[in-house]
Amino acid sequence: MSKKARLLDPRIKPLLEHLGYSSLYPPQEQALSKGLLDGRNLLITTPTASGKTLVALIAAMNIIMKGLRVVYLTPLRALTTEKFQDFRILEELELFDRRIKVKVASSDYSSAGRELGQADVIVLTNEKMDSLIRHRCEWIHEVGLFVADEVHLLGERDRGPTLEMMLTKIRKMYSQAQVLALSATIENSNEIARWLGCELIESNWRPTKLVEGVYDHGSLLLNDGKESRSKKITPSAGTHSTAAVDVALECIENGGQAMIFGETRKRAISLAQKAAPIIYNKLDKLERKSAGKVALQISEKGEDTEITRNLSELVSKGVGFHHAGLGVLARNLVEMSFKTGVIKLLTATPTLAAGVNLPARRVILASIFRYDAEYGGNMPISVLEYKQICGRAGRPSYDTFGEAIIIADVRTNAEEIYNHYILGTPEPIRSQLKNDRSIRIHLLSTISTLPGIKKSEIYDLFGSTLLAQNKGKASITLGLDSAIAYLERESCIKSKNNRYISTEFGKQISLLYIDPLTGVQFRNAIESLENKIRGDKKSFASIGEYDDGEGKDSIHTFHKNRNFYDSNDNKYNHNHTLGFLHLISESPDFYPKFGLRKRDIEEFCSDIEEHRSELIYPINEFECSRSLWALYRWINESTDKILSDKIGVEPGDMHRIVEIADWLAYSLYEVAKIMRRGDLLVEIHRLRLRIKYGVKEELLKLIRLKGIGRVRARSLYGIGFTDLTEIANASEAQLSAVSNIGPTIAKNIKEQLQNKN
Repeated sequence: MSKKARLLDPRIKPLLEHLGYSSLYPPQEQALSKGLLDGRNLLITTPTASGKTLVALIAAMNIIMKGLRVVYLTPLRALTTEKFQDFRILEELELFDRRIKVKVASSDYSSAGRELGQADVIVLTNEKMDSLIRHRCEWIHEVGLFVADEVHLLGERDRGPTLEMMLTKIRKMYSQAQVLALSATIENSNEIARWLGCELIESNWRPTKLVEGVYDHGSLLLNDGKESRSKKITPSAGTHSTAAVDVALECIENGGQAMIFGETRKRAISLAQKAAPIIYNKLDKLERKSAGKVALQISEKGEDTEITRNLSELVSKGVGFHHAGLGVLARNLVEMSFKTGVIKLLTATPTLAAGVNLPARRVILASIFRYDAEYGGNMPISVLEYKQICGRAGRPSYDTFGEAIIIADVRTNAEEIYNHYILGTPEPIRSQLKNDRSIRIHLLSTISTLPGIKKSEIYDLFGSTLLAQNKGKASITLGLDSAIAYLERESCIKSKNNRYISTEFGKQISLLYIDPLTGVQFRNAIESLENKIRGDKKSFASIGEYDDGEGKDSIHTFHKNRNFYDSNDNKYNHNHTLGFLHLISESPDFYPKFGLRKRDIEEFCSDIEEHRSELIYPINEFECSRSLWALYRWINESTDKILSDKIGVEPGDMHRIVEIADWLAYSLYEVAKIMRRGDLLVEIHRLRLRIKYGVKEELLKLIRLKGIGRVRARSLYGIGFTDLTEIANASEAQLSAVSNIGPTIAKNIKEQLQNKN
């Protein structure tokens, strides 16, 4: 079929016309010629911005026209949001007597995902897809296409095992569906394609030419893929000059945008601060005005922390920084401002390279070294990671070329960097499904999902993994046998006649999406607590259902005929708050874990001293995490300023701590329920609400109102509105006068209470 005929193919013509395409990129042409529309499994490895998303859209359109569903898989939440927006273009097409529906989900592993079955395209994280398989979600059998993005992350230590097992299960359990795997360049792409059962489409074509180079003492050695050439860069005058800033500045002076990757957050911020006064002097009046507007938004709407104030000041000068410690709003404003050109220079940690799409004309690596926790020191990055960062170089809508520059320093030799990184090839992708934790997690998931599975069938499934292809099937049996023995010993699974099923406890652990080791730790801790209600079966029979107003997925148990928030009920108000927080923060699934600094220990000990009676296990202050301290302060209403500036847990990190602690508190609750420990359920649920909203127990009644968070709840409580009855009896005018409330919120509160009545 000719190129013109393919463009006129009725299966893709409406989409291409709607998007305004009159031609396709070479890799897109290859995909069509290799059977994309005929259901062929394909692995496409091409550089960033070479058109892989359009290939996925074309394949999706073809599958939807057949009456089947499409699942698009990504490794990161930020990417699910980005791809969700990309695929919503399909909702604008009028090809059926109904509109195409696109939905997205990236968390809430307790949900079976039934509501997603109403969509034609479902965008998911790999972990969410894995969770849906564990829940045996029925609509998965109606999927005609699985798109797996960023497949090279199979070789990533943390995310790789889940991606590998999920793709293994898709190939074994849903083999009728087409698989479209997407990635930047993979050195052993033939091996990965063979494992996936895909035909390989491999191309180095990109819409913008890539030039790579090394900068050393004023000299820039460049390679455009054909020949090497040298270029001089004059250092900036003044004390603010550094090599990375000089290289960025030369690009900006020529009308481009630059991005510098620093090895740490501190380094990224330092580089931004050094560049800011230089770049500000080069902004025109209109550019300064635009930058000032964004800076004001960050200052007024962001968290009251030093990091937010620093960011606002830098953005006002046309410079920004980006790392995981930033709050969501500040991070979004930085990304938007860089995309629109308000920010000329963005400094970042390497995590941005695998996140949202933020291309720059020139991408600069301030150092090839990164801290490796497993090694316990700084290590050079891999060629693969460097090549992934190169993908950020070049803005297809603005530039005809992009540049990726490495800064040499006293620890490195420029010639060696050039030969290893610029002229080198990425390391091959190797399976990370080899550690005990990964085997344990995915083995329990498999047995829980496929009750009655034989040991030979377990071997067969894991024998279909990339690990088995790399190392041989025999290499994984020892790890499987060890994991089976552990899961049986801890009563997560049981066997009969060489068939395995999960216990009630094991199945729940799998559905909760936690490490069995975490589940066992939770169970053992609960067993160590005296049951304050005698006669477990009888007490559990008195457990009813309570809807806290957060929807069907937030139904919680409580003791019937009791005031749920009655803090005077000593029989049911047992206090293990610090003990449960300690248990959660020390579990294998908790992250991020920040160690206590020397200057923290005295104040941390003072904070917990009067609450030691709440502990389940002793706390070793010298091994305890700062994350526990921040979490404890959070539920006692410490401000963002205290948490960030004093305790050293920045807003983005605090958000993740709260999110994972909320999930683990829910998991602890479910384990207690499985164990028939009705005496603990109310307390654990209260704690979960406190974690979610960051409030003391006295505010739990008030935060049930929509739109009333920790700040507004405290304002209401502070002037005497301590329960919903008092608020219901107050007038709108009285509520409006409360600090942080105002007329709109007051009206909303009254309407909620009227509807409840």
